[in-house]
Amino acid sequence: MKNMPAKINEKLIALGAYEILENALIVRLVYMETHPASNPTLDGGVPEYRAIGRLMIAYGIKLSIDHGLAGDVVLEAKTAELARHYEKDFGAVPLPSFESSAPRYLIADEAAKRIFFTYLV
Repeated sequence: MKNMPAKINEKLIALGAYEILENALIVRLVYMETHPASNPTLDGGVPEYRAIGRLMIAYGIKLSIDHGLAGDVVLEAKTAELARHYEKDFGAVPLPSFESSAPRYLIADEAAKRIFFTYLV
């Protein structure tokens, strides 16, 4: 085992699943999970990994643009704290949802542009 690379301390910091809904003209973030050290709603401290969720949303916006869907993204909030975070920090707009389902949000128009332009060089 002489030529084995040194062990690297790797962490999974984000995982997401996206659904392109061309009939609804949106990209739906089906699943978004980030490393707990990136969650700004936990412990009120400064996150170890910053803006991971914003980057995942920006990727959904890019998918939407790439498929001619105007950059619109829909996602669900797992907690009330995340719902407030999406509204306050991302400009997300609440969508109608069923009583038993998680709150749904739309990120579109100027809010989507602000997020997307964050990552343009």
